[in-house]
Amino acid sequence: MNLKLTDEELKFRDELRTFFATEIPAEIRERASGGELTKDDFVTTQKILNANGLAVPHWPAEWGGKNWTPVQRHIYLDEMQLASVPDPLAFNADMVGPVIAAFGSQEQKEKFLPGTANLDIWWCQGFSEPEAGSDLASLKTKAVRDGDSWIVNGQKTWTTLGQHADWIFCLVRTDPDAPKRQQGISFLLIDMKTPGITVRPIKLIDGGYEVNEVWFEDVRVPAENLVGEENAGWSYAKFLLGNERTGVTRTGASKAKLAKAKKYAAETKVGDGSLLDDPLFAARFAELENELVALELTQLRVVASSADGKPNPASSLLKLRGSELQQAATEILMDVAGPDSLAFDAGDDIASPEWAQRSAPVFLNYRKVSIYSGSSEVQRNIISSSILGL
Repeated sequence: MNLKLTDEELKFRDELRTFFATEIPAEIRERASGGELTKDDFVTTQKILNANGLAVPHWPAEWGGKNWTPVQRHIYLDEMQLASVPDPLAFNADMVGPVIAAFGSQEQKEKFLPGTANLDIWWCQGFSEPEAGSDLASLKTKAVRDGDSWIVNGQKTWTTLGQHADWIFCLVRTDPDAPKRQQGISFLLIDMKTPGITVRPIKLIDGGYEVNEVWFEDVRVPAENLVGEENAGWSYAKFLLGNERTGVTRTGASKAKLAKAKKYAAETKVGDGSLLDDPLFAARFAELENELVALELTQLRVVASSADGKPNPASSLLKLRGSELQQAATEILMDVAGPDSLAFDAGDDIASPEWAQRSAPVFLNYRKVSIYSGSSEVQRNIISSSILGL
């Protein structure tokens, strides 16, 4: 298998590299590399990407797709992450957009897809519930048909960035008597301004409010907002999760974080040299750099072998190892910051630089990457059964 990029692919890479470095505002990319992004940062970036055909390249061409090869898609994601460009909002680009494009009515496509690609509509995901996280089929939020509407009651949790959302796409139980739990679930689009919806933030260990609880109390949703067929929502959810797991390896993002940590280590004076001269730190950097090279080569092999469009179970290995290396990159940055990492949100009038103050919250926040898109335990089970045949 030839893993070397062709001349055309190298040209494609260089064009993207130039675009990301020149067209996305530097202050947004700086915040994305270690600061805290605002809602406006996401919107501004996605509008620029969409105006240049780079927001939803994996969608059908009719709705903004580019018909790229898997290798081109890989290059696009890698270069975007290396440049610290905020990804197109995953709920829009990788989740609900592809579902509507594949299973929605023509009216739904025309109503939602242009605004979804351009981030004129901010979506959030209504899947997890207090007793239905990894075991999603146990969800209890119900929708009962009432004439031309569905009446929704229940609760969703861990709703990421729901405080910004205009709409939420929800899995709801429409047939409580279905013989299997996976049956009787439907996929519903709900306007967040509808009476009866309450959003409450959940404070996380990093001090932020990234996720929320969402309650539905007699929320009336037009019947036309049902995607696809009634009680077929589980199939659409599996399709969505397959899109969500695209690009979760994030080798480009990990390389960018590691490069930043290495830069700060070289600037941190220790004795007659720098922290980068310390043999233990130097060995850690070398090990992580080698691990990322190995992961990147493995990812290229998987991308090349998936050119026929068939899923590759090795993607579970990429997700597992990618999560571990993302966490390792945030950990070494926090270790470089040392005691300065403890001064979170202390302001500009102290000696601890902002990057150091942010390093501990980022480290804590990245505990999530080994859970979402399929936990590490789930990935190990898939590797065991589908790759090793155990």
